[in-house]
Amino acid sequence: MILSIVIPAYNEGRTIHLILNKVKDVKLPSGVEKEIIIVNDFSKDNTEEAILNYKNVHSELNIQYYKHEYNKGKGAALHTGIKEAKGDYIIIQDADLEYDPEEYNILLNPVLSGNADVVYGSRFIGGKPHRILFFWHSIGNKWLTLLSNMFTNLNLTDMETCYKLFRADIVKNLSLKEKRFGFEPEVTAKIARIKDIRVYEVGISYYGRTYEEGKKIGWKDGFRAIYCILKYGLFKFN
Repeated sequence: MILSIVIPAYNEGRTIHLILNKVKDVKLPSGVEKEIIIVNDFSKDNTEEAILNYKNVHSELNIQYYKHEYNKGKGAALHTGIKEAKGDYIIIQDADLEYDPEEYNILLNPVLSGNADVVYGSRFIGGKPHRILFFWHSIGNKWLTLLSNMFTNLNLTDMETCYKLFRADIVKNLSLKEKRFGFEPEVTAKIARIKDIRVYEVGISYYGRTYEEGKKIGWKDGFRAIYCILKYGLFKFN
């Protein structure tokens, strides 16, 4: 079995080697191999140079590198990564250090036990460490999750989480359109429509960044998420 790890990257040249080291060091269960897919969304810094140097130094790793010729957005980078993935399962990994790759195994457990097709990692359940940062961000995330649940009839606690693990054939067959931060509510809405889909949620840790440390999502993305929840929740043909 192959786990494809899709990493969208934008202006992460200074730190991307750190997350790649963490991905490299993860010990997956016996019989599970890694495929690392990095999609550079037209970074303006030395992200490409950092990735290619890392790839050359660590030739033992299965790293596939793709880049956009202009900035398309995180969702578009994920579309590219999902399309190019060769694995049986696909997990999303941000290029920053907010999520810990050591927890891949937590997300894999419901899959390997034969219970799940999709697994979300929740920052709001379980006993893992969580950095304390922005009150209104946490309220916003919970409100967006509640609104999403109203349309999907799922009982998720963290729809906006980065850590989403999909059976590859399922997510590849979705017609995904959102090119920026609307990816999360869109993919959730479309996953929820699949007959007999088995969605699980597990608790994960969260090491959030401040804006000074490179956090990119803002209030405009929250409004876009609301629009996408309504769009893909109300209009099933999208």
